[in-house]
Amino acid sequence: MWCLGTCLSGRLDSSRLMVGLDLRGLFQAKRFYDSMKFITSSSAVSVHTAASVIVAVVEGRGLARGEVGMASIDLKNPEVILSQFADNTTYAKVITKLKILTPLEIIMPNTACDAGNTKLFGLITEHFKNVTFTTVQRKYFNETKGLEYIEQLCASEFSTIFMEVQSKYYCLAAAAALLKYVEFIQNSVYAPKSLKVRFQGSEKTAMIDSSSAQNLELVTNNRDSRNGHTLFGVLNYTKTPGGSRRLRSNILEPLVDAETINTRLDCVQELLQDEELFFGLQAVISKFLDTEQLLSVLVQIPKQDTVKTAESKITNLIYLKHTLELVEPLKAALRSCNTPLLKAYYSSLEDRRFGIILEKITTVINDDTRYTKGCLSMRTQKCYAVKPNINEFLDIARRTYTEIVDDIAGMITQLAEKYNLPMKTSFSSARGFFIQMNADCSTLPSGQLPSEFTKITKMKNTYSFTSADLIKMNERCQESLREIYHMTYLIVCKLLNEIYEHIHCLYKLSDTVSMLDMLLSFAHVCTVSDYVRPEFTDTLAIKQGWHPILEKIAMEKPVSNNTYLTEGSNFLIITGPNMSGKSTYLKQIALCQIMAQIGSYVPAEYCSFRIAEQIFTRIGMDDDIETNASTFMKEMKEITYIMQNANDKSLIIIDELGRGTSAEEGIGICYAACEYLLNLKAFTLFATHFLELCHIDALYPNVENYHFEVQHVRSSAIKKEKIAYTYTLSKGYTEEKNYGLKAAEVSSLPPSIILDAKEITNHIAKQILHQQKSTPEMMKRRAVYHLAMRLVQTARNSRLDSDSLRIYLKGLKKKYKASFPASEQNDEQQ
Repeated sequence: MWCLGTCLSGRLDSSRLMVGLDLRGLFQAKRFYDSMKFITSSSAVSVHTAASVIVAVVEGRGLARGEVGMASIDLKNPEVILSQFADNTTYAKVITKLKILTPLEIIMPNTACDAGNTKLFGLITEHFKNVTFTTVQRKYFNETKGLEYIEQLCASEFSTIFMEVQSKYYCLAAAAALLKYVEFIQNSVYAPKSLKVRFQGSEKTAMIDSSSAQNLELVTNNRDSRNGHTLFGVLNYTKTPGGSRRLRSNILEPLVDAETINTRLDCVQELLQDEELFFGLQAVISKFLDTEQLLSVLVQIPKQDTVKTAESKITNLIYLKHTLELVEPLKAALRSCNTPLLKAYYSSLEDRRFGIILEKITTVINDDTRYTKGCLSMRTQKCYAVKPNINEFLDIARRTYTEIVDDIAGMITQLAEKYNLPMKTSFSSARGFFIQMNADCSTLPSGQLPSEFTKITKMKNTYSFTSADLIKMNERCQESLREIYHMTYLIVCKLLNEIYEHIHCLYKLSDTVSMLDMLLSFAHVCTVSDYVRPEFTDTLAIKQGWHPILEKIAMEKPVSNNTYLTEGSNFLIITGPNMSGKSTYLKQIALCQIMAQIGSYVPAEYCSFRIAEQIFTRIGMDDDIETNASTFMKEMKEITYIMQNANDKSLIIIDELGRGTSAEEGIGICYAACEYLLNLKAFTLFATHFLELCHIDALYPNVENYHFEVQHVRSSAIKKEKIAYTYTLSKGYTEEKNYGLKAAEVSSLPPSIILDAKEITNHIAKQILHQQKSTPEMMKRRAVYHLAMRLVQTARNSRLDSDSLRIYLKGLKKKYKASFPASEQNDEQQ
C-alpha cells in the first residue's frame, strides 16, 4: 500500500488529499477515465456495457457494527445514490446492493480493509474478485464533509434529499470519501448544483425518514435521550446486545413482506401458547454474550503481539467455548417447536461445525474452564485455561504463579495475626492484590493503621491498603502472569488457526440468537399488556387501539379508539380542540403500523393493516436554527418531501399544516395539499384546526371527517364553563367553535381582551364562512361510491357464509337507500 499526496484545485476544497490506495487500481481507473473522455460513436456501444460505477462502503464501529452506509456514482451519469441500512452478519443486503450496481471500483476505509479485520471486507472481496479495491484513510469518511458536498453539488430539484439523509451519518461519510476520491482520480471537480442525489432505502423494508423516526420517538425520546419512553423502550425485553441491535434496526426499517411478518407472528404466537418453550428459550438466550462482537475480535489478526493482545485472545477463546457449549441447550429448548421459522433455526444448529470447533477446543482447553464474572475469577480461568502436560514450561510458570498467590494470602494472614486486625485478601484489575479491612477508626491503635501500610484509602468503615512487600509480590505475580499469557497465547493462536476454516458457522448462530432474542422480547411484551395479533389485508382497521408508549408512561391503559381506512375511505380529516388528543392519536396509528410490520403484537382488541412501504409524518411547529429554517419553511420542506416520495402504499400522518402563515394562506395550502394527496391511494390522516377544510368531503367521497369529543362542565365556584376532554374519537367534524378563546379564558388574559376577541372573531366568521352544503346529486354520487367500495372490499376479504353474506348485503342496501335525501327516495319509488 502506498500513500500518495496531491493538491486538488477546485471550488469545493483545495486541501491536500492523502489516500492509501493500490497503484495498479489507480492506473487501471485512470485509463478507464481517460478512455471515457474520447468515446467515438463507433465505440459507444461497447463502452456503454462496461462497468462505470464507483461505490464507497463504510460500516459503523462498536455498537453500530452492522449499520452500513453506501454511496455510489456512475461516471456516465451525474447521479449519486446514497443508501444506509442495518444488516446482519451475513451482509446479504450489502452484497445484493453491490451486485445490482455492478461496480468498477469499491472504496473502503483503510481500517476496514486490513486483512482479517472485518467480515464485510472478506465477503465483498470474495463476491467481487474482478473489481478494483481502493483503501482511503478513515478520516476522509467524514459525515459533516459529506453533507457539505451534497449541499454544494445537489441540484435544487432534488434538495429534499437533505431532510432524508441529514442524520444518516454513514451514507454521508461514504459520500464524502467517494466524491473526494472521484475528483482526485479525474483531476476535476463537479460544478455546483449539478448532481442528482437520491436516497435509496433497503429492499424488502419500509422507508421511515429520520424526521419521522424522531417525531414518533421510535428509538430516542425527544425530551431526554436517556429516557426509555420510546417504541424501542416499550418493546425491548431482549437479553443480548445482538437482540437489542436487531430490534432497533427492525423498528427503523420494518418489513414489507407479509409472508415474512406472518412467519414471525407465528413464532410469537407459539411462544405465548407454550410456556415451557418460552421460559426454556429465555433461560438459554440470556446466557449468550455478544456473539457478533466476539466474532469480530476473533477474526482480527493483531499487528503486534503484546500482553494485552495475548490476554484478549485467551479471553475470547473462553468466550467462544462458553458460546459453543450453549448450542446443545439451545437445540434442546427448540426441539419441540412447531413453527417453520423456529424449526429452521433448530436445523441450523445441527451444523456439524459447532461440534468440530468445540471438540478441537476441548482437546486443548480444560473442560471446566468457562466464562465467569469477577476479574480475579476470570484471571484464574485464563491462567489455567490450557490443559496440563501440553507445554511443560507453561505448567512450571503456573505452579510458580500458584505459589506466589498462596504466599500473598499467607502473608496477609500473618499480618492480620500480627496486628490483631480483621484483614482479608482482595483483588482488583487496577491494583492487583491488596488488603481490605472493615473496622471502625476507634478500634485501631492510636486511631490509625501501622506505618508499614501504604496507599491507604477509606470508604465509610472499609480500609483498603497495601505494603512494600505486597507490592513486590504483586510484581512477581505479574511477571509470572505475563509468561503464562505468552505461552498460552501461542497455544491459542495455533488452535485458532485450526478452527478458522469452520468459524463461519458462528455467523448463523449469531443471527439465530439475535432473532430468537427479539421474538422472545415480542412475546414478553404481550405478557405485560393485552396486545393482539395483527392481520394483513387491504384495510387499516383497529378496534379499540391505544398508544403503547403512553401506556408505559401512565402505568395504566390509555383511552382507546377505533380507526378505519380503506381504499374507498383513505383520507381522514381529524378536528378537535387543543389538547383533545389529536397528536397522540396520529402517532398511535403510525406506531401500531410499525409494530405490526416488525412482527410484534399490537395494542388493540383487533387490528388489520395494509402493508405500508413508506411512513411519513409532518408533526410539530418548531423552527430549525441549524438550517436557518423558519416554522413555515420547515413545514413546506416536510410536505414537499412527502409529496415527492409518497406512493399508493404509503402511510401519511400530517399534524397541522400551514399554521406558520396567515389563516387564508394556511387554508389554501392545506386544501391544495389535500387535493394532491387525494390523487394517491395512500392512507392519510390529517389533523387540522382549519374547520373550512372539513367541507372537502362534499367534493371527494373518499374523505371522512372525525373529531375528538369534549364535554362542557360548568363550575359552580367560579361560574365559568370549562372543557373536559374525553379523548374519544367520533365521526363528523367538531362543532366546537372558538375553542382557542375558551383556552385563553383559563389563562391570565384580561376579561376585556377576551370579550373584544370574541366580537372580532364572530364578525370575521360571518364574513368568510360560505354555505357548503352538499347538493342531492353530490350525496347520491357519494352513496354510490361508498356502496361500490364496500362491495369490492367484501369480494376481496369476506369470510362470511352464504346466509351471513346475504344478511350483510341487505344491510348495505338499506344503508345505501338511507343515505339519499327524502326527495330522491320518493323519485325512485315513483
